[in-house]
Amino acid sequence: MEVAFKSDVGQVRSHNEDSGGFVYNKENTLLTIVADGMGGHQAGDVASKLTVELLSEKWQNTEGITTPTSIESWLEEAITDVNAQIFEHSLNNPQCQGMGTTLVAVVCTRQFVSYAHIGDSRAYLMNGEAFLQKTEDHSLVNELVRSGQITPLEAENHPRRNVLLRALGTERTIKVDIKTIEWDEGSFILLCSDGLSNKVKAEEMFEVLQKNTLLEEKVTELIVIANERGGEDNISVALVYNSNDETSGDGDDR
Repeated sequence: MEVAFKSDVGQVRSHNEDSGGFVYNKENTLLTIVADGMGGHQAGDVASKLTVELLSEKWQNTEGITTPTSIESWLEEAITDVNAQIFEHSLNNPQCQGMGTTLVAVVCTRQFVSYAHIGDSRAYLMNGEAFLQKTEDHSLVNELVRSGQITPLEAENHPRRNVLLRALGTERTIKVDIKTIEWDEGSFILLCSDGLSNKVKAEEMFEVLQKNTLLEEKVTELIVIANERGGEDNISVALVYNSNDETSGDGDDR
């Protein structure tokens, strides 16, 4: 298993409200996270950073969670608890009032991937010759597309495309989408904030992943493309490769 993560402030914004990284638990099972904070100056930073830190700490201390059912249960309980902590933090700190964050998190074993998400940060799977978006954006424009009120092309430039219907930390209770999928050796899982997905099409991501380059180089190339196309938003990318290497790291990189 190989993993790389990078976050970039972009070309326009003065600070980075994205956060993310990866961490291993006591049995060397990998958790990878991308979070895109919101809520104005500083508050978005706080929400995304707290989310990554709290989830990472929880995962580091786990063991004996090896089946899809147990991992999905852990994700739901852990994210629900983190949501409560973020929400309480916003209530107790006036400067953070209304803050929240998107979240996409994946637990990767060699046989399967369990993923959880809320908001419009995404998870993509490259399995063989297929490259598929596995998450469904919790956004206003996606709901308009789903209901047939606008086309996917119209959604790309819709004036309210950044309006989220769900986010972590904005309400006392939340609903998180959680699923498990199989993946094969040689497959990739790509996580990203909308700073990437709004600028780089899925087929272009697929082309970068197919190149014979290091994982870190693929992540960097994707961020460079988004920046070359304006980079109006922060850009975060995490990439996990299901390699045949039996060794893996034992820390995180945030």
